[in-house]
Amino acid sequence: MSGKLDTAPTPVESASDLIAFLRSGEKPRERFRVGTEHEKIGFGADNKPVPHAGPRGIAAILEAIAVADGWERGFDGGNLIALKKDGASITLEPGGQLELSGAPLRTIFETERETRAHLELVKRVSAPLGITWTSLAHHPVHDVTEIPRMPKARYGVMRAYLPTRGELALHMMHMTATVQANLDFASEADMVRKMRAAMAVTPIVSAMFANSSLYLGKPSGFITRREHIWRHTDPDRCGLLSFVFEEGFGYERYTDWALDVPMFFIVRDEKYLPARGVTFREFMERGFEGHRPTAADWDLHLTTLFPEVRLKRIVEVRGADCVPFLSALPALWKGLFYDDGALDAAYALAREWSFAEREAALEDVARRGLAARAAGQPVLPLARELAAIASEGLRRIAHGEGEHPDERVFLEPLLAQLETGRSLGEELVQRWEGDLARSLAKLIEATRF
Repeated sequence: MSGKLDTAPTPVESASDLIAFLRSGEKPRERFRVGTEHEKIGFGADNKPVPHAGPRGIAAILEAIAVADGWERGFDGGNLIALKKDGASITLEPGGQLELSGAPLRTIFETERETRAHLELVKRVSAPLGITWTSLAHHPVHDVTEIPRMPKARYGVMRAYLPTRGELALHMMHMTATVQANLDFASEADMVRKMRAAMAVTPIVSAMFANSSLYLGKPSGFITRREHIWRHTDPDRCGLLSFVFEEGFGYERYTDWALDVPMFFIVRDEKYLPARGVTFREFMERGFEGHRPTAADWDLHLTTLFPEVRLKRIVEVRGADCVPFLSALPALWKGLFYDDGALDAAYALAREWSFAEREAALEDVARRGLAARAAGQPVLPLARELAAIASEGLRRIAHGEGEHPDERVFLEPLLAQLETGRSLGEELVQRWEGDLARSLAKLIEATRF
């Protein structure tokens, strides 16, 4: 999928070059695809977080996957930290969360097969090491200081910088897990419609997937603590973007915003050079330590911006916790994004909210999940309506396979959850205090993939 790192050392001389980079993501509707990324939190045989090194560490898992299934290895400072194969990659988040960045695929049937094959492979190589991977979206018992640090130079720079910007930045890096979808756009106008609709309904979608309610062995006070954490990570690069809803929004306005976000680093000769607060605009104007910006620098910088909906050469929708039914998230967004009627209907749900109401809704969702309110309305009926809009979009798209005329089957677990009227995070707290008897071992067993 477009949006992967462009490593070509093509120089960029002006903002028009950066805008052209975003524009290069446009593609005709028949080439639209969906990419799915999901992170998994793991536990060792001792129910502790999994380290990188050692015979029962994540590096051993990556090596076993490479041997068993022919993945190409990627290293950082001599440490095995990534694998890639057939347009997909397996990487490590800062606290050892294992992430599959899936290939761009036409149908959610293909997505589901990719996900199932990945999970089965990971389970097969992890089981002999006593390691279990779960659908938890937040570490439920251990504190951030107890989570192993992954040996990636990129993360070292981020660990030094982000705590200066937000009190929960290290929690974001080490404690959370998400599922997101990456989707295509046909033109600037199409991109604008999708960015606006996605940003508008993000509070609703976050409530639908809220699943991170435990922290330090007790209810955290949030149904999606992951969402709360992101709101206290870095105000420069995170959250909702008000300018997306303003007249004249397009590639140029997004570029203008990104230019003024401080860079984390640039990469030269495979070494990460901390940018020390220099913005990309300053990099363009004056250079940095004798280096001039390239298209690869811009691409890399775009990956270090973390708004709820992110624009690269794709649109990334990022506001969901990890859940057991991973394919529901890309199915939901495909149904909303790739059918014009569904896209319009989704935006209409939240079009009239003020930006202050959007912010308040996201904060209330973090605390109460599906029980939250948005712009004076209960979120649960909005969530059910949004799911129905996506379902109808998938019906009209009609990408079927076998006995299924379309992809609505992948929304069924989400619809069942909405029918209960409660977020997964609410149920998790009830089970933790109930049949799980506050046992981490029982929780791991109950949420294992």
